[in-house]
Amino acid sequence: FSKDSCYLPPLRYPATCTFKGSLESEKQQYIIHGGKTPNNELSDKIYVMSVVCKNNKKVTFRCTEKDLVGDVPEARYGHSIDMVYSRGKSMGVVFGGRSYIPSAQRTTEKWNSVADCLPHIFLVDLEFGCSTSYILPELQDGLSFHVSIARNDTIYILGGHSLANNIRPANLYRIRVDLPLGSPAVNCTVLPGGISVSSAILTQTNSDEFVIVGGYQLENQKRMVCNIISLEGNKIEIREMETPDWTPDI
Repeated sequence: FSKDSCYLPPLRYPATCTFKGSLESEKQQYIIHGGKTPNNELSDKIYVMSVVCKNNKKVTFRCTEKDLVGDVPEARYGHSIDMVYSRGKSMGVVFGGRSYIPSAQRTTEKWNSVADCLPHIFLVDLEFGCSTSYILPELQDGLSFHVSIARNDTIYILGGHSLANNIRPANLYRIRVDLPLGSPAVNCTVLPGGISVSSAILTQTNSDEFVIVGGYQLENQKRMVCNIISLEGNKIEIREMETPDWTPDI
């Protein structure tokens, strides 16, 4: 890390996304938000990490902490953060996750008990450091360890685990963010054809295709199938793909 970098704590399961920099620099930044430390402390910090120097022997990163004002997302883990792009502008979108129960409800026995965060959508302006929360009627339950896919001005939320009900509903939400000159507009559409999955790995294989591997479909049942997700215009298609010959140990 460069000498002007801030200290990056050893967070566990933070939310991470890639932010395309300005067209002039053609650089990418990596946004890191939230997470749990080895001391079981939850973080509400947001970090911006970028490559400042790359040569044959080493890569130098710069990490800076971003202060937020407004509706700041509470400390959480198991959530998602994505970048959306609309009308030449960009915003970070934070959704879901778990947090400790409010201090007024905490007892010695339940000091480290966690609960679902409220199902609010947070828009984070990384340029000006401000955050605004949105309540959408389609999002009724808190979710964590879901899968999120961002493309242009749209984010798709798949699966997830509801701690309150201990279920993994077959969710599929489409969240669209419009960034006009005035106030942003956020809307959500519930789509059919979702999948029941949590804690899965998402990999992008080309500009319009993603692969979901692993995760859980029940509390004690790992998910052995893989899925290909194809995006075309406003359409999303989820289909099973041929899986490797692996065991539940993997």
